[in-house]
Amino acid sequence: MSRARAAIILAAGQGTRMKSALPKVLHEVGGRAMLDWAIAAAADTGAARTIIVTGAHSPVVGEHVAKALGPNAPVIQDPPLGTAHAVRAAEQAMAGFDGDIVILYGDAPFVPVERIEAMFALRAEKGGLVVLGFEARDPTGYGRLLLAADGSVERIVEHKDATAQERAVKLCNSGVLCADARTLFKLLAQVRNENAKGEYYLTDVVALGRAAGEQTNVVIGVEADTLGVNSKVELAAAEAGFQQRMRIAAMEAGATLIDPATVYFSHDTQIAADVVIEPNVFFGKGVKIAKGARIKAFCHIEGAEIGEGANVGPSARLRPGTKLGPKVKIGNFVEIKNSTFGEKAQASHLTYVGDADIGARANLGCGTITCNYDGFDKYRTTIGEDAFIGSDTALVAPVTIGKGAYTGTGSVITKDVPEGALGVARARQANIEGWADKNRAKKRKDKPA
Repeated sequence: MSRARAAIILAAGQGTRMKSALPKVLHEVGGRAMLDWAIAAAADTGAARTIIVTGAHSPVVGEHVAKALGPNAPVIQDPPLGTAHAVRAAEQAMAGFDGDIVILYGDAPFVPVERIEAMFALRAEKGGLVVLGFEARDPTGYGRLLLAADGSVERIVEHKDATAQERAVKLCNSGVLCADARTLFKLLAQVRNENAKGEYYLTDVVALGRAAGEQTNVVIGVEADTLGVNSKVELAAAEAGFQQRMRIAAMEAGATLIDPATVYFSHDTQIAADVVIEPNVFFGKGVKIAKGARIKAFCHIEGAEIGEGANVGPSARLRPGTKLGPKVKIGNFVEIKNSTFGEKAQASHLTYVGDADIGARANLGCGTITCNYDGFDKYRTTIGEDAFIGSDTALVAPVTIGKGAYTGTGSVITKDVPEGALGVARARQANIEGWADKNRAKKRKDKPA
């Protein structure tokens, strides 16, 4: 990478078709805001500086960007007068930058890093400007790339301004553009708004550049990678496309998905080979699954690490901070939060474990509860190796169950149980002879005839 790189991401659109109070670019695909997909792509291509152009109508976008990239990253386009005007809003923030800039979009989350890399490489080889194009099955609505005899881009025409002959062209413009910083802003200053929409089009820099001796070349990508999202319908389509790619990638990496269409991934889900995933499983952010694990049907998992050969579910919920060691067994209707399980530990059914550390081979009986919250603070429970927690035990944290210790079924444990001991905390049983017969007779006598 010989020249410095930077990115300008356009995120100032009104997003009115989303019909939502949440700004369009903050809607999520694969558990990540669309804008964050573009920010990540810029970072992955080595951008030394990334500027996000936001709108005055969406201060929350600026706050989101400042949190992610620092207070100097967001700039405001006000009023919105088109894409060229939006890029010019970033000019001051790019002052002093001497290198190549790529223009990305906050509502186009899937532009592949390798395509952006190809654009930078082509610019390094041939100079001038580089655009990202694609062959559309139905080019209606897209700007068309009109090529010269040498294969370079002569100009880009928007659909509304195109002639019938130009609309027949299927090579379309994604809007992604790469150019030398000084050349880019010099050309932008010449853009006029003499078009059907009365806006300043970024695409006009191609013809202006050609007139100034700057050739524009094209990298051709795939239509699905360049699609923008403008409505909830398109958002759902983007999610569906993402999920399909993730399912295929997981299976190609050696995971078994019994019913792929019912398994949902996050952008950062990591699944090793020989993992088996049964139907109707949802992975939120931050899930990592080691080889040989099995995730049974109807599990909801987020922020969790699952060890080699572990068995989870069916109908289990693993919340953030969960770490399961090798060969751990988590059964049906078990919820775990911010807890660790040592090798071969198990909670087979109907159990809640929050803020706890469970030793190797420990067994949590049905109905075990860690009482970790007093309404103000959270407290931890520690269960030693080979401990056995009797069914329906409530462990009132902070409390420690020693190595190899037992708790009696139905106990409410409020004090530590030493290693090898049995902790029992329940009322002594008393039998009242004849009570049931007398009560039954009384009820029958009182019942109206």
